[in-house]
Amino acid sequence: MHKDTVLLHDCPATEIPAGTPAVLPAGTEGIITQTLGGSVTLRALGTLYRIAPEQVGALKGFAPPAPAAAPVAPVAFDERAVWAALKTCFDPEIPLNIVDLGLVYDLAVEPAEGGRWNVAVKMTLTAPGCGMGPVIAADARAKILALPGVAEAVVHIVWDPAWSPEMMSTEGRQVLGLE
Repeated sequence: MHKDTVLLHDCPATEIPAGTPAVLPAGTEGIITQTLGGSVTLRALGTLYRIAPEQVGALKGFAPPAPAAAPVAPVAFDERAVWAALKTCFDPEIPLNIVDLGLVYDLAVEPAEGGRWNVAVKMTLTAPGCGMGPVIAADARAKILALPGVAEAVVHIVWDPAWSPEMMSTEGRQVLGLE
């Protein structure tokens, strides 16, 4: 997706790949390059920026997808729901979720008080110098915490083993045209 846009008001953003917080001024022109997982990747001022889901209203002519309807009845906790939530987290430079990209190394679920659950995830990044790690980890944590029955979520970034393209799922390699 490549769509021209302009910022309607000053907009907090995160510079990619450094992970540096920034504020893009109203009137900044840019090109939307990716809209996955609720955030937007914007090329503006010669740089890529991640616009968080709560800030996408600053983009003229961009209509965020409607949020999924809340379940009608409480849903019992299921580890598969955690994996599904992680599949809604994306590297802002690569149009592939962090699960199919092979970044999630481990998922542990333990009972917590009141019939709730604690979730711990170990994940890596495609490159050790990527400043977007804390942003991607925070996105994953927030999406896990939004699941019914989750009491706590922790996302650890690890570097062993080092990520390589062979860690991508078959589906991921197909999406990126590698198979």
